[in-house]
Amino acid sequence: MTINYIEAPDVKVLVDEIMDCLDLFHIVPQFVYCYRSTGSKSEHTIARIHGLGRIWQEALRRPPAYVIEVISERYDRLGETEKERTLIHELLHIPKGFSGGFRPHKGYISKKRVDELHQQLLKRRSLKSREQCTRLKLS
Repeated sequence: MTINYIEAPDVKVLVDEIMDCLDLFHIVPQFVYCYRSTGSKSEHTIARIHGLGRIWQEALRRPPAYVIEVISERYDRLGETEKERTLIHELLHIPKGFSGGFRPHKGYISKKRVDELHQQLLKRRSLKSREQCTRLKLS
């Protein structure tokens, strides 16, 4: 069976919201693409991130870019919380220099770090909702 890829606008909306709420300003949103794959034989992988390596950037005359791939058979079954945590994990692989390379798990990505950022996401999301409600009442 072949792996099929389709754009995932729902994932992109969530990724953009996470980047915005968590102030991940080192990530350039227009160069982060989101795709959903079907047909993967991977048994435990929920999502993965792909970077446009330096040699490809040079050859194609393109800036650094990343693709977050969610594996439909596993990702789509998750609840909202686990989807958010999965995407936070993938975004943590993007280095501060947004170079097309990757950060390793060791020293950068842990369950504890993902938990902290997810809690921060929930708090900021809640604050934004309150601010929007206050603005609506004032107008």
